[in-house]
Amino acid sequence: MSHTSSYLYQKNPATRDKPWVRWSLIGIAVVFMGVMLVVPLVSVFYEALKEGWQAYQAALLEPDALASIKLTLITAAIILPINTIIGVALAYLITRHQFRGKFVITTLLDLPFAVSPVVAGLMFVLVFGANTRLGGYLESMGIQVIFATTGIVLATLFVTFAFIARELIPLMQAQGDSEEQAALTLGANGWQMFWKVTLPNIKWALLYGIILTNARAMGEFGAVSVVSGHIRGETNTVPLMIEIAYNEYAFTLAFALSSLLALLALITLVAQGLMSHKK
Repeated sequence: MSHTSSYLYQKNPATRDKPWVRWSLIGIAVVFMGVMLVVPLVSVFYEALKEGWQAYQAALLEPDALASIKLTLITAAIILPINTIIGVALAYLITRHQFRGKFVITTLLDLPFAVSPVVAGLMFVLVFGANTRLGGYLESMGIQVIFATTGIVLATLFVTFAFIARELIPLMQAQGDSEEQAALTLGANGWQMFWKVTLPNIKWALLYGIILTNARAMGEFGAVSVVSGHIRGETNTVPLMIEIAYNEYAFTLAFALSSLLALLALITLVAQGLMSHKK
C-alpha cells in the first residue's frame, strides 16, 4: 500500500515534486546520515584497529576488559529469559483479559521509557542501599544489591522489561483471538492453544523484542553507572569500562570495547530489518 500511495503521489501533477527538489532532499538525507551516523561509526572501528590487530586483541584480553565483557554477558543472560516470560505474560494479560486496573498496568509499561536511567539507578540505591532498612536487612543476610552484580541486573531489568511487551501488544491486538478461540473449540487446552497457536503467531515480534532487549541491556550506562560502584574487575560492564579507559587515555582499549558495542548495534539493525519483513 505504501508503494502504491507514493507512486500515485508522484504521478499527480498537483503533488509531484520537481527533480531538483527530490534530489536536494536525497542529498541532504545522505549527507546528514553520513556525517552523523556513518563517519562516527567508521571512526570507532578505525581507532580500534589503528594500532594493529595484535594491539586490538591485546586490549580486549586485558583482565579488566574480559571482566567487563563477562559481566555484560552474564547480565544479558539473566535478564533475557526473565524479560521474555514477563513480556509475553503481560502482553497476553493486556490483550486477552479485561479487568479493573488494566489502564494502570498499560501506563506503567511506559515508565522505563519516561524515567531517566540515572534516576532509575538512584531509585534502586534509595531502596536497596546499605543505609536503608531493606538494604541493611539484605546485607545482614549476606545479600548485597548495590555495588554488586545483583544491583546491575535489577537496574538493567528495569530499563529493559517493557521492550518485549511493547512489541507484542500491538501485534496481538491486531491479530485478535479468533484462532485461539477456534483452537479451544476444537478441544485444545490453554497450554496447547498457547504453544500451537499464540506463540507461532507472535514468534517474529517476540524475537524482535528479544533482540532489542539484548542490545539495550548490553549498552545500558546510566542506571548501571549509579548502582555499580565502578569496582574494577567486578562491577564494570562494557559501557562503564569504556568510560574509564577513555578517561585514563587508554584509547585502544576504549575504542576496542566500543567497536564490540558498535558491532552489536550493526547486528541488531540487520536483525531488525529481517524481523520487520517477517512480522
